[in-house]
Amino acid sequence: MALQIAIRGSGEVTILDLQGRATISDGECDLLRVKLEELLASGVRKLLLNLADLTQVDSAGFSIVAKVCVTLRDQGGDLRFVGPNGGRALMAFKVLRLLDMIPTFDNEKEALASFRPKSSVAQA
Repeated sequence: MALQIAIRGSGEVTILDLQGRATISDGECDLLRVKLEELLASGVRKLLLNLADLTQVDSAGFSIVAKVCVTLRDQGGDLRFVGPNGGRALMAFKVLRLLDMIPTFDNEKEALASFRPKSSVAQA
């Protein structure tokens, strides 16, 4: 299945639901790159990639995600993953250690909460 991207928001966080393949051979990485560049240009700084329905990703897809992560962090933002399921996509993320570099969550509620600043408790 070709890559499909649905974009939605939750507060200050922009969520991209990715479904299908993000590979260079079918040109889907260009779609992902363009969407992410548009979001960054529009001022998005908190980005959550929902990987639950991503079935395949290759080096071009990883490169795009890594570059966006660096750009966001340089601009005071951040990137998170939610729902990387089993299969080839998850295995590839593990092999390339992207799951070590980018915070990853099993559910969206936890992922969204991770973007909120930690509350500080005043001590007397």
